[in-house]
Amino acid sequence: MVHQYKLNGYNIVLDSCSGAVHDVDEVAYDMIALFCDHTRDEIIDELLKKYADREDVTRDELIECYEDIEALKNEGQLFTKDTFAELAGTFKQRSGNVIKALCLHVAHTCNLNCSYCFASQGKYHGDRALMSFEVGKRALDFLVENSGSRTNLEVDFFGGEPLMNFDVVKDLVKYARSIEKEKNKNFRFTLTTNGVLIDDDVIEFANKEMSNVVLSLDGRKEIHDRFRVDYAGKGSYDTIIPKFKKLVDARGQKGYYIRGTFTHFNPDFTKDVFHMADLGFTELSMEPVVGRPEDETTLTSEDIEIVKEQYEILAKDMLRREKEGKPITFYHYMLDLTEGPCIYKRISGCGSGTEYMAVTPWGDLYPCHQFVGEESYKLGDVFNGVTNDALREEFRSCNAYAREECRDCWAKLYCSGGCAANAFHASGSIKGIYKPGCELFKKRIECAIMMRVSENSEE
Repeated sequence: MVHQYKLNGYNIVLDSCSGAVHDVDEVAYDMIALFCDHTRDEIIDELLKKYADREDVTRDELIECYEDIEALKNEGQLFTKDTFAELAGTFKQRSGNVIKALCLHVAHTCNLNCSYCFASQGKYHGDRALMSFEVGKRALDFLVENSGSRTNLEVDFFGGEPLMNFDVVKDLVKYARSIEKEKNKNFRFTLTTNGVLIDDDVIEFANKEMSNVVLSLDGRKEIHDRFRVDYAGKGSYDTIIPKFKKLVDARGQKGYYIRGTFTHFNPDFTKDVFHMADLGFTELSMEPVVGRPEDETTLTSEDIEIVKEQYEILAKDMLRREKEGKPITFYHYMLDLTEGPCIYKRISGCGSGTEYMAVTPWGDLYPCHQFVGEESYKLGDVFNGVTNDALREEFRSCNAYAREECRDCWAKLYCSGGCAANAFHASGSIKGIYKPGCELFKKRIECAIMMRVSENSEE
């Protein structure tokens, strides 16, 4: 499948099944668009008419261009057939019931009261609670017991606000480190925090034990403080910025990223990204809010168009910053065209509900953090294991080919079928689609590919 688009002065042709990307001139771009549905002579005649005012576009030149395109096709670099569909249903079967990562909800409570919070201010539509060491220890044992021959295991400390249960976080890390050698495992820990409770103890511990720290910041003070407020209604921006700066500096500007949410009130989110960069943060991510249509924060169709323009603005500015020796990283533009994810990952997706699960303070298992609180999506618990085998099989069947709408989409091997949670919240089914999310994802991939093309053209 071939996808063609023009962006930032480049004529880009993506052969999605091979992953080949071509930066071509106008004539080749037009010829590729006609290639499959017309004969060589028909294409040449049409292009001679279109470019009649150009002396360099001759019949001989067009024949040579046609032959170059044909050669790329024969080399598997253009119009490559999709041979992955038959594999889609088998990849996840091969890994059996091996689990490689857990999201530990150590705190179902929060010290902020963000109205757009998908987790209902940390309660996940249930009771406030803190995970005990005993439940967390059992969760780590459950992960080890179900990890098969995998050596590297991942654990995210999540909430709510996990630092409201910091002593248990420290004790769980200590326990995990104590069994690594015996169990032949290597734990990689991540902490997600709103930053309010960061202090020197947290910074020292995070720098020693956390491979990554995710810091929640929505951008400009007026944007951040609109929703990210405490229970007295006071914004948290002034509290967290100096704490974030101190933590990031202590980590040597590595092993972190700032993660924000943009809403209907700031579809011009690049201003927030640039604000973060001006504060000295270089590892950045901004995610669109996912809410009910009636929510005041939900992006409208008009907002979606603004956001797509903003992605282009961001990509162009990032190229400028890179040329000036002041690069920033944007999570969604991290795309490797030479290696990239293996075909298993491209087809199978994130592994929620199969390789990856979330654990509540009581030890209940859910496919991921965004399903916690949805009782029909409970998989089991860390004491008895996965007992809802039918649900696990439903998630196992989710892949880039599981949805009819995805089968003919040029971006399916980049999104891997999209987020099951977003699909569920938008359509009521994990095999539905979240259309605004699809639109935005495709624009991000176009921008990311354009950036790689631009970087290669500068070499």
